[in-house]
Amino acid sequence: MRFRHPDGSTIHLAYCTNVHPAETLDGVLAQLRDHCEPVRKRLGRDRLGIGLWLARDAAHTLVTDPSALRGLRCALDQRGLEVVTLNGFPYDGFGSGEVKYRVYKPDWADSERLEHTTALARVLAQLLPDDVTEGTISTLPLAWRTAFDADRAAAAHAALTTLGHRLDALAELTGASLRVGLEPEPGCTVETTRDAIAPLTAVGHDRIGVCVDTCHLATSFEDPHTALDALATAGIPVVKSQLSAALHAEHPHLPEVRTALAAFAEPRFLHQTRAHPHEPGDPPAGRASAPHTSATATLRGTDDLTEALTTDALPDTTPWRSHFHVPLHAAPAPPLTSTLPVLKDTLAHLVGGPHPRTRHLEVETYTWQALPPELRPRARPQLADGIAAELSLARELLTDLGLKELP
Repeated sequence: MRFRHPDGSTIHLAYCTNVHPAETLDGVLAQLRDHCEPVRKRLGRDRLGIGLWLARDAAHTLVTDPSALRGLRCALDQRGLEVVTLNGFPYDGFGSGEVKYRVYKPDWADSERLEHTTALARVLAQLLPDDVTEGTISTLPLAWRTAFDADRAAAAHAALTTLGHRLDALAELTGASLRVGLEPEPGCTVETTRDAIAPLTAVGHDRIGVCVDTCHLATSFEDPHTALDALATAGIPVVKSQLSAALHAEHPHLPEVRTALAAFAEPRFLHQTRAHPHEPGDPPAGRASAPHTSATATLRGTDDLTEALTTDALPDTTPWRSHFHVPLHAAPAPPLTSTLPVLKDTLAHLVGGPHPRTRHLEVETYTWQALPPELRPRARPQLADGIAAELSLARELLTDLGLKELP
């Protein structure tokens, strides 16, 4: 879906296909037929943007077999689909029964990550629509925080520097201007937008920037305006933004809230959970008699929701947020809710001003089949309905900001 910004530029809105994980090119082609085209038809659009997730094997096939790449481009055209952005965060195995920490491997200290991202860039350069010259790729934020020492940090810096040079060369060869964005995520070396500034300033290449995921931003209790203004001040480009919402629990000490949260604790993905940090002197939320557990505004968290619920690692006197991508249009039932307001604030700051801060937006709710059983789509038509509803909401948010939907 395309929108015209008041300044005349084009904003692209897509949805990410990692919700239909496939490891092979045949699986990707089946995604287009079974999922993406039905979503497009539900929206009544002749053209729909998708953010492709290409696993290692699929990317390798496309970059080594020109006929396979031409076949994918033809399939996209035939089904009324277009690609201007790729999700390069998961490497493979995203459809496994247990993903958890696996999604962070290989990291940017490993040569496989550079080679895979280079392959994705070469593929994307050939998939861009004829009237589009700019493409984007999101990637993991360097590494998971553990076992990332100075030597591995240096290796990651060198890899990103090399990637920038390769993207320059690709632009000269193909005319496609591609950028890659580190996607800050709780628990990673780059957990917040603030954490991204130092390593990206050190790389110093305008083709390497940040992908702002609004679920991750909210989970870390970042203020969108503060975060985005800091990136602008540092000269770090917002390459793309993933529109997503986190799980919010206002009163985690209540038994009914913990029961509701427990329904979202599942074995496939990590759901990093954070407690709202108190500033010194702030009254504690929740029980009036509960002690103030933090004397600073340091963010406290756990690697997974189960850990938060079964240990005392987090104070229960302040709100919790969990990295669980909940459908944009359907907040969880009370006593839980979602961080959709953070998404709205972020979007207003990104594209609501006189000039857009980014031109690529991607709805990324990959957790439909990880929702509590009663909330999961039972068949493909229900999933297509849900994705179409999310895109419709995103469309309304954009038009409310003064953007005009294009044919």
